[in-house]
Amino acid sequence: MKFTTTLQAGVISMVLLITAPASSALRADSPPAAFPLAGTWTLLAADVLHADGTRTRDYGAAPKGLLLIDAAGHYSLQIFKSERPRFAAGDKLAGTDAEYKAAVLGSSTHYGTIALDAAGGALTFKIDAASFPNWEGNTQTRHYELKGDELSYRVPARPDGNTPISVWRRLN
Repeated sequence: MKFTTTLQAGVISMVLLITAPASSALRADSPPAAFPLAGTWTLLAADVLHADGTRTRDYGAAPKGLLLIDAAGHYSLQIFKSERPRFAAGDKLAGTDAEYKAAVLGSSTHYGTIALDAAGGALTFKIDAASFPNWEGNTQTRHYELKGDELSYRVPARPDGNTPISVWRRLN
């Protein structure tokens, strides 16, 4: 009788020793929490802050834009100037120099991954591909503010010293 009780206690102890690391491993491998900025965002403003402190519209009076961020921090961002002229020929391959210039300067798109440093107030974009090829493969850190469902951040200053500012509203 005592042998059976001792054997049962030994088996129970062994089962606990075997399953404890397994259950710990399961907890360690559980999916991470969703990225805090995950969701769909619509553009409210695409402005530029000039060296003299003035602020103007960078993509026209009514810019269009969409920022998609998934739970793992992958993102896709598009900004378009509403006033971009259509190509007169109706053919992308038959545009004029002015039409091509307006199309390129009237849009900004890129995608990659984004990291958040909430304590430091910084977003870091690791840009995989972009409409401006010089950004591809680069990392850009941007100061940001999040107030409720409104996200704003400053893009690194341009060579002329002007600083673009983007403002987004979360849709979901």
